Amino acid sequence: MYDSPCSLQDVCVDYICENLDHLCDRTTSGSTLNRLEPSPEDIDLEEYRVNAKFPSGVKLVFKDNEVFLHTEIAEQLLTALCTKRKLNDITITLFDVRSSRLRRVCITDASDLTLCGLKVLKAHKITELETQGLKVTVNDLISCLGEWTLQNLRSLNVAHSAFADGPKYCVVVALSKLQALQTLNVSNTDFNRHGLEIVASDLPQLEHLDISNTRVDDITPLKKCRNRLKSLAMYNLKYILVSSKEEVVVEMTELRVLDMSEDRDNHPFEMFVSMGSKTNEFLSRENALEHLTSIDISGKDEIGRKELRGFVRRHPNLKFLGLVHSEACYDDCFINPRNPEYNPNLQIAGTATEEQIILALKRYQDRPLYVQKCLYNLFRLTPTFIDTRVDIIKLVLPGMRQHPEAFGVQMAATACLYNLTKGDLATRIHPSVLAQVVELSLIAMENFPNHYQLQKNTLLTLCSDRILQDVPIQKYRCARLVLDSLCAFEDPSMNRMSVAICSILAAKISTSETSQLGSRQQYMRKLLSLVRGKMETRTVDITMKFTLSALWNLTDESPTTCVVFLKEGGLDLFLGVLVTFPGEATVETKVLGLVNNIAEVPELRSYLLKAAFIDLLRNLLHSSQIDVSYFAAGIMAHLASQGEAAWAQSGAAIGWQAALAELGAVVAGWQAPDGEMVAYRSFHPFLSLLQCFQAPQVQLWAVWAIHHVCTKNAPRYCPMLETDQGSQLLRQMYSRPDVDPQVQAICADILALLRHNSCPMVCESSP
Repeated sequence: MYDSPCSLQDVCVDYICENLDHLCDRTTSGSTLNRLEPSPEDIDLEEYRVNAKFPSGVKLVFKDNEVFLHTEIAEQLLTALCTKRKLNDITITLFDVRSSRLRRVCITDASDLTLCGLKVLKAHKITELETQGLKVTVNDLISCLGEWTLQNLRSLNVAHSAFADGPKYCVVVALSKLQALQTLNVSNTDFNRHGLEIVASDLPQLEHLDISNTRVDDITPLKKCRNRLKSLAMYNLKYILVSSKEEVVVEMTELRVLDMSEDRDNHPFEMFVSMGSKTNEFLSRENALEHLTSIDISGKDEIGRKELRGFVRRHPNLKFLGLVHSEACYDDCFINPRNPEYNPNLQIAGTATEEQIILALKRYQDRPLYVQKCLYNLFRLTPTFIDTRVDIIKLVLPGMRQHPEAFGVQMAATACLYNLTKGDLATRIHPSVLAQVVELSLIAMENFPNHYQLQKNTLLTLCSDRILQDVPIQKYRCARLVLDSLCAFEDPSMNRMSVAICSILAAKISTSETSQLGSRQQYMRKLLSLVRGKMETRTVDITMKFTLSALWNLTDESPTTCVVFLKEGGLDLFLGVLVTFPGEATVETKVLGLVNNIAEVPELRSYLLKAAFIDLLRNLLHSSQIDVSYFAAGIMAHLASQGEAAWAQSGAAIGWQAALAELGAVVAGWQAPDGEMVAYRSFHPFLSLLQCFQAPQVQLWAVWAIHHVCTKNAPRYCPMLETDQGSQLLRQMYSRPDVDPQVQAICADILALLRHNSCPMVCESSP
């Protein structure tokens, strides 16, 4: 439940990211900074002198020219800007060498950077560089590095980038400049055999290489570095000839880490070659790869249990074994601690046990097929979890975030999240975690609007008091997507969840947002059709009640929604509901609450000033349930405020004066309930009633209502009354001699409440 607060450093870096315009100035080309000259040992001095003046374009500089970011802060700020999708050609200029130092540069998404922006790196002395998703080619990136960096760079990660610009032949000659390079990651690029020949021949310090998902079709060039390569990853080499791979690998005498994993059904040239036989032959090799500590053979078919056990026995230093998408992970020696061959020091990434799944989710977040497989198997285990498992939730979320359009991932993830957050479990999960759950669930709803089960999974997760009441979520977006789902499917359980969610969220979003939702005819038609179906079957259930609540909240202070409600036949339907369910207080309260919203709009009162409705309203006015009587009286007060002439046109059996007398008698006889009957967004609908001096009974209902909510929830409503200038009207009413004594007395009580709650407008003058 508890979450550690962020460190002060993290908070400060986050603040800088969010307030760049406030903290920084923009300079144009040719301008220079009045800063101390950096020391030669900290920067590439030659590059600094060449670039002492800004290149063309806009540059960011801190307003305080004394600001200097040491290496750790500068690197963290760079990463944070990238994470927040704020790193571009302008913001990267903040890392001018005169105000910061960069050693380990990590840009996980460089899609918004061009060659011009990357030139900022030229004067820095960089030892580790990661720039994934480059818009420019890798060769161009290397041209942006200073001479010191070219001679001393130890690690380079350019995954998901391109060496060639367009369909040109992949050229990686620039890599040969990095003579000190020890670690190279070119996974998911157009890197090919030609490039492999260059790095194997021209990079004498290279020890760690990742060529996963590249165009390499033969790894024979790696024989040139077989005596120094310690780590080799070649996951999913789609173009490789299977007969060549294992023969080269077994010659690498210094290899510690080996990844030969692959996706299933991914090799078009394997029709006549049994991968199982090749893998088992490799596993059976004696005296091969003696120093191996990690091997990944996930996705390999027909792995022999005997061969695999023998391989593990011959490699006592082995600490990790990848077996996802392989039945071998279910072998008893890997899951049963009582098995004599079970090794507690060997970690298995697979799908057989919770431990295997957790490890696999940690290692394979960038592989959608692996994530999907792990999540499906995790779902099998989630019903058995008794305690809150935030650790598991935090492993599900990255896969969802990284693969938003992979249906298999999203389907399995939404199912897992529901099981991990349902019921009382959610009450013990920190709101920040639940907010991430909701965010990613909404993305899944947006990306797969027509998939029934996925939509149902997300609704199950969202339909939680904890999430809807306590968690900071995008309420309007959530309500809109839930209403879209409601309209897309005919399913009673989904209907129930959708209207329950909307009934709560509609009360929490702004009036402009409720108007946007309520004005969409398809939403209104669907909600009204649910009410009509329940009326026709004479059913009052939770779906009926939540639907009425949703409509009530959507029309609250929203004339636009009220108009759509009337155009779609909602008023006739609701009058039918009142006739069909007489004495059903919950239904009557919600129906009258919505009609009260219509009555608050002067232009729409003519729809209600009808003899049949007024007769029905008078019966409800005398209900023994004060909630019903209260809203009926509210409607009556708004209609009566139109004046005697408008009332006469309604053809009602009772005259205006008699109706007012009846209204006043009912309100005067109320005993205030213990709880709060209603929640108001503002007191604006009451202002015109307070000024209805020709009808004191109308004023009486208004001041009674204001007094009721201010008494029950003073911290909320007393300031609201001040903001809406209601206190001024109340003071005027109290001071006027022609105001009804009952109304004056309640005004005095309200003003006393305001004074007691330190509302400034009434402190000067008190009745």
